[in-house]
Amino acid sequence: MTQEGVIQFNLDFTKTAEPIDAKMLVEINAWRHIMHRLKLIGQQRDRYNGYGYGNISVRHRSSDFSSAFVISSTQTGHMEWLTAQHYALVTAWDIAQNHVTGRGMTPPSSESLTHGILYRLNNAIAAVIHVHSPEIWNHAAALKIPATSPDARYGTPEMANQVAMLFQHTTGVEKLCIFAMGGHKDGVFAFGDSIETAGSTLVRYLAKAIAIG
Repeated sequence: MTQEGVIQFNLDFTKTAEPIDAKMLVEINAWRHIMHRLKLIGQQRDRYNGYGYGNISVRHRSSDFSSAFVISSTQTGHMEWLTAQHYALVTAWDIAQNHVTGRGMTPPSSESLTHGILYRLNNAIAAVIHVHSPEIWNHAAALKIPATSPDARYGTPEMANQVAMLFQHTTGVEKLCIFAMGGHKDGVFAFGDSIETAGSTLVRYLAKAIAIG
């Protein structure tokens, strides 16, 4: 199994002395804390070889860069609360070149390419959350949640292309605002027009999965 949370893309990262503006992180940080409390984002010794898992992002519409987004930094899963220095601004990405450009105090999440393709596919998407939920993932078929190919690894161009295919075919993913990562154990993505929408979608499907048993 590929190590969880390890960056798979080529990263052009500019380390800055100043963190992301804390004022714009209030709501995303609150939802990130909820995901952590539910163990949908986190880090545990007995899961995924002890690596951190899960990440969260919001579109940065006020940025000078087209389709830029702010995302939690890599390997922050162990932290109950993040601060502004634990978020990075992704300003550009190229799926074909497997390349991400960003800046901040700490590097962006290993899933930045997948977040990026979602923002590019639909301009109405304002927030994306990637979690690890055995309950949702194991019951994805029963819940009629679309899934990417089992052959696509996390954080790769193949995964980003798989997400694009979900949108291009009649999978219903745009209406459901959730999909499972077929080749990434327990991996689930939710998105929406706000961080509240994305977070609420995950909680709703978690309840449905638990009800199945």
